[in-house]
Amino acid sequence: MIATALILLLVLIGISIPVGAALGLLGLILDPLYSMLPLTRAMGEVSWSTNNEFLMVAIPLFIMLGEVLLRSGLAERMYSAMSLWLSWLPGGLMHANIGASTLFSATSGSSVATAATVGTVAIPQIKKYGYNEPLFLGSLAAGGTLGILIPPSINLVIYGVLTNSSVPKLYLAGIIPGFGLALLFMLTVIIGCMIKPSWGGRKIQASWGQRLVSLVHLAPPMGIFFLVVGSIYAGLATPTEAAALGVLGALVLAACFRRLTWTMLRESIEGTMKSTAMIMLIVIAASFLNFVMSATGLTDALTQSITGLGLSPGWMLLIVVIFYLILGCFMETLSMMITTIPIVAPIMIAMGYDPIWLGIVIIVLVEAALITPPVGLNLFVVQSLRKSGNMTAVILGSLPFVAAMFVLLALLAFFPDLALWMPRVFG
Repeated sequence: MIATALILLLVLIGISIPVGAALGLLGLILDPLYSMLPLTRAMGEVSWSTNNEFLMVAIPLFIMLGEVLLRSGLAERMYSAMSLWLSWLPGGLMHANIGASTLFSATSGSSVATAATVGTVAIPQIKKYGYNEPLFLGSLAAGGTLGILIPPSINLVIYGVLTNSSVPKLYLAGIIPGFGLALLFMLTVIIGCMIKPSWGGRKIQASWGQRLVSLVHLAPPMGIFFLVVGSIYAGLATPTEAAALGVLGALVLAACFRRLTWTMLRESIEGTMKSTAMIMLIVIAASFLNFVMSATGLTDALTQSITGLGLSPGWMLLIVVIFYLILGCFMETLSMMITTIPIVAPIMIAMGYDPIWLGIVIIVLVEAALITPPVGLNLFVVQSLRKSGNMTAVILGSLPFVAAMFVLLALLAFFPDLALWMPRVFG
């Protein structure tokens, strides 16, 4: 049964059926093969119960927040300010790529939006200042991954829904690892440019006066971050309500920048609807597949086969890491989370792992999937922004940052309080 389901899934994805459709189709195939009852009759109820979760309303709101910020001119101002503050480091504007991605991640909650927004502004600087193209592109792809770890993160909301975990605690748990990973990315750039100084391009000279004046452009994204996250921990809003506050704040910013037009609003709403429809199709299809797997006993069989191996928690964690790294080469991140977490999380939690800590580890592994070929979504986003060149440069430039993610995973394994300290103190 397990082998049949796995082979069918690989075949459906291999023949280029969209992931949402592939997951739903797999559920429809497994139903008559292994179930005595027509499980398809429960499809409506499963779809309704999935969509009826109040917390899921936060997803389109966070997407709209990113869409409005994307069109408000915030990225250009933020990147210019970051370039003045960070360009003195070895690697110059590559640190601005990571810094701007970190700040934008703290407002948009989306990796794709982060990579696309910062990449649009940054890529023209490669030839202008003589940077090493692969490493520069890699810093953009890797910086974009921070969008699903630093709160407010759409993926952390989905993990919370799937495991019945506290989203505010997950947000707290993501702060130190998220900003820590940004520092590891910057350290990766510094090490690379110390080994090969020519990779760092020409320096941008800036006075302290220019830097201080530029701080006004860093205030808006920080304001949105504190509005969204601060309202949650002040007890003023739920994550869904905080997302709505974030959208309102973004609209105010757009008005201040004189970018709030009917055309901008229409494009933001259209982008939100397209992204939300794609995400919810995957969520509904994966929920139906998980229902079929549970009803046919496939989930129990898989769980028993894994726990029957008698592995220690440490070895089990290593297997989970390898599993997600391999799966991330073939599956889109959101569908990978929704399909695997209902199976992986109960096993790991039963072995004594904290569900909040496990959520951060899984998100980091999912981040790695965003920049590993052949299905790394951020690789395609960055490549699509280039006017010439092949994907090889983006892939090669991303590899050092994948290594930085492994360093963070090792730190989380040996020092769990990196993720658990803030939820314990402030949660």
